[in-house]
Amino acid sequence: MTGDVVVEGRDVWKTYGTGETAVTALHGIDVQIRRAEMVAVMGPSGCGKTTLLNCFSGLDDISKGQVTLEGVDIHAMKDRERSGYRAKRLGFVFQSYNLLPILSAVENVEMPLLIAGVAPKEARTRAKQILEDLGLGDRLEHRPTELSGGQQQRVSLARALVGRPAIVWADEPTGNLDNEGSQQVTKLLRQLNTEYGQTIVIVTHDSEVAAGCDRTLRMRDGHFVD
Repeated sequence: MTGDVVVEGRDVWKTYGTGETAVTALHGIDVQIRRAEMVAVMGPSGCGKTTLLNCFSGLDDISKGQVTLEGVDIHAMKDRERSGYRAKRLGFVFQSYNLLPILSAVENVEMPLLIAGVAPKEARTRAKQILEDLGLGDRLEHRPTELSGGQQQRVSLARALVGRPAIVWADEPTGNLDNEGSQQVTKLLRQLNTEYGQTIVIVTHDSEVAAGCDRTLRMRDGHFVD
């Protein structure tokens, strides 16, 4: 593995269930993604895109093979060690935003820093700064229900990126947005990818989102196709 490869899968399989009811979602995936690359994963519903994201980020176990992130076998880690690695080195953006409704925008964003042990004052400063960078400086104290869909997604992006993770995993980040909102989020992801040098992997159905990435990996029936 070359030094600038930060995500690598070798013969990765994922099977749910056993016996006659077993369903194989990933079929021997081999892939390399380099540092600061922005990659789209596309394919029809049910082809294994989200399973790939979950397995490669360590949110779900694999059945066979090896996944290394920054040269470390994520599935060889103990559960607590893996959770700690995810908190410090990975960021996640979801279609559903997953913001806590009782917290303000800035409180949602600072939470992963506090969990990672960052001092409260520094966490608040960093959360404010990234929200201001994303054009939400006047929405710091607003709760999710007081924000538009696009604004909520930007808060979700800020939360994923505030810890300056090496790798960001985004699962249909524009799925709930209109065309204008989708373009805005894609532009922000590219801007942040360029500024912070993070590797970003985006699961998407949106060809315009994919067009804004460095390359597109296409999936079908649990494996990549040309």
